[in-house]
Amino acid sequence: MATPAFEEIAETFEFLDDWEERYRHVIDLGKAMPALDDSFKVPALKVDGCASQVWLRPMIAEGRFEFQGESDAMIVRGLIAVLHALYAGLPLAEVAQVDAHAEFGRLGLNDHLSSQRSNGVRAMVERIRKVAAEA
Repeated sequence: MATPAFEEIAETFEFLDDWEERYRHVIDLGKAMPALDDSFKVPALKVDGCASQVWLRPMIAEGRFEFQGESDAMIVRGLIAVLHALYAGLPLAEVAQVDAHAEFGRLGLNDHLSSQRSNGVRAMVERIRKVAAEA
């Protein structure tokens, strides 16, 4: 169950020949995201378990999940963009149904991220699910 935005990323990945190009694409996705205002880079929005600094600002509107995010690492900012494509706009009840690990597997990211990056993605997914469940 992937959003159209995530499917677009998956389709692009199919056309990229090697992992260097795919990493560059992930980084470009992160660069294209709007910056998170510094006023939201606070401990309450910081995600623990990430090797780099990561902030996720969840927003719930009309029963749908949305968030902004930022990281001090370019590849992680790109991973936030991939997660945004996967979760943004979903009804709250559907957030928990998304198998982020499987969707990242479709992109081949599970096999090409370091264990620290994988742990960071897992921590971000846990934060997203927790916020959606509590809303």
